[in-house]
Amino acid sequence: MATHSRVRARGPVTAARLIALVADIAALILVLWIALYLLDANRSNEVVAWIHDAATWLAGWSLDLFTISREWLRVVVGYGLPAVVYLLVGHAVARALARRA
Repeated sequence: MATHSRVRARGPVTAARLIALVADIAALILVLWIALYLLDANRSNEVVAWIHDAATWLAGWSLDLFTISREWLRVVVGYGLPAVVYLLVGHAVARALARRA
């Protein structure tokens, strides 16, 4: 009987780990784009273009949320804010789900 409850508890823990991992990957893509932008990476490079496209998709809701005149700061805030939100929300949801197990 104890084995059955342990198996049931693995589901929420596995889901929590997956949610945290997805949040980490999303934040990593966003931070990576910020770094590539600040380092003036070649945007015609396929890898750089893919990271930029993925980051723009992830940050779509926050781009131009603030009117900042300096372009580099606009990029840092526009892509950094969703990175922080994904980390905070993703890990909070993961913790709550893991506690239910």
